[in-house]
Amino acid sequence: MSLWLLNYFSTFTLALMTVGGTVALAAAGSVLARRKYPSLAEGEHNDMVGVTLGMFGAIYGIILAFVIVTLWTQLDSTQTIVATEATDIALIARDAGAFPPPVRADLDAALSGYVHAVVEDQWPRMRAGQPTYGATERHLQTAFGVLQAYEPKTVREEVFYEEAVARLNDVAGQRRSRLTMAEQELPPLLQVLAFGGALVLIPLTFLYGMRRLRIQLLFVASVAALIGFSLLLVLVLDRPFAGELSVSPAPYQEGALARYWSP
Repeated sequence: MSLWLLNYFSTFTLALMTVGGTVALAAAGSVLARRKYPSLAEGEHNDMVGVTLGMFGAIYGIILAFVIVTLWTQLDSTQTIVATEATDIALIARDAGAFPPPVRADLDAALSGYVHAVVEDQWPRMRAGQPTYGATERHLQTAFGVLQAYEPKTVREEVFYEEAVARLNDVAGQRRSRLTMAEQELPPLLQVLAFGGALVLIPLTFLYGMRRLRIQLLFVASVAALIGFSLLLVLVLDRPFAGELSVSPAPYQEGALARYWSP
């Protein structure tokens, strides 16, 4: 469900749905509770409700902060993985300049096929949460085959050869990490705590009575808006390759790799 929402709606639309929906439901619930139990407006139990709200709010705030920081760290780590993989490919392409023309051409062709497969085939699959290794496996194996078949003939070539092999191994590792991140999502227990906590905390605000309905609605709506924004952050950060705040494939098309995209 989260992938579908992120891929088919803009962040602004999701904000209206999440924040606006949360505020609207909270305001409607507060009005209904006040009509059904008119005595709530007297605020007879405000002391007890205030203590309970403070306790639940503190616990829920810690949970939300933990979830958001975890998801932000995951997004940052994914961006680092993507940038590192693209950098390693660019460095291999530069190291290939020390090899004879036939070897350099074969390695360039494999690297070009790899970055095209990542951006054009693998990236849409990662956005859908269904990444596969096949799109890049053939090109990666071709690059390994080119290096395995080549025997360096000078000390200079040997130095660049060792660097290229080491970085190609790093590319394989970064690819695995990238695809693993594309499949990850917030654990079900944390999802229950994040979204279920809102279902507990917001109704508690209905019990905090105020004589003027407008003031009570302002109080309830403020709490609901804060919770709605927090849940919006959880939603948009949960999937690092989906939505408008997702990781971009631009590193595979820039710098030394830009020549693989020239007409």
